[in-house]
Amino acid sequence: MITFVRGTVIHAQADHLVVDLGAVGVTVLCTPGTGLSVRHGEHVELMTTMVVREDGWTLYGFIDADERTVFEQVQTVSGIGPRIALALLGTLSPDELRGAVANADESALTRVPGIGRKGAQRLILELADRLGPSTTSPAERPASTGAAAGWQQAVAAGLMSLGWSAREADAGVGGIDPALAGQATEAGSAADIGALLKAALRGMDRS
Repeated sequence: MITFVRGTVIHAQADHLVVDLGAVGVTVLCTPGTGLSVRHGEHVELMTTMVVREDGWTLYGFIDADERTVFEQVQTVSGIGPRIALALLGTLSPDELRGAVANADESALTRVPGIGRKGAQRLILELADRLGPSTTSPAERPASTGAAAGWQQAVAAGLMSLGWSAREADAGVGGIDPALAGQATEAGSAADIGALLKAALRGMDRS
């Protein structure tokens, strides 16, 4: 069991990172919010879990232990595998997922690519006693470190990695609150790609 990886990012995409651990480089699958929040050459530490299948071993990385725990818990639901579990965390934070399950909010869950109404109902039914209460506040969660430049392309890439078309992704980026977008374009500031991605998803859900 590989509990965490710590090293230098040598390649970053919306859905994965390649991390140089010194003597070896590993590919870590991740959410768009994580993959797009770091740059080449940056140091990163990710909590990880490994999924072993007949066709290979796949390492998944998360910004903290809570994300990893939720990733593992949602896979106990019938019909939910690692791909959809990662999409859930790419769309909803752990606390947002807990809230959606606690409030039986099917609309929030069906916003996740790959989750239909029946899947949302299964998640609500089977996770009701497993996820537990909220464990962190937004202020306690680690900040993103992505660069401000090119945040529109980063968010669009994240949306497409979650299953939206290029046209839908462009529309989602255009629908982000200008005030939030402005924070990402201030000179010298870092874009919170995860927050921008979730803002785009909320806007697309309303439309």
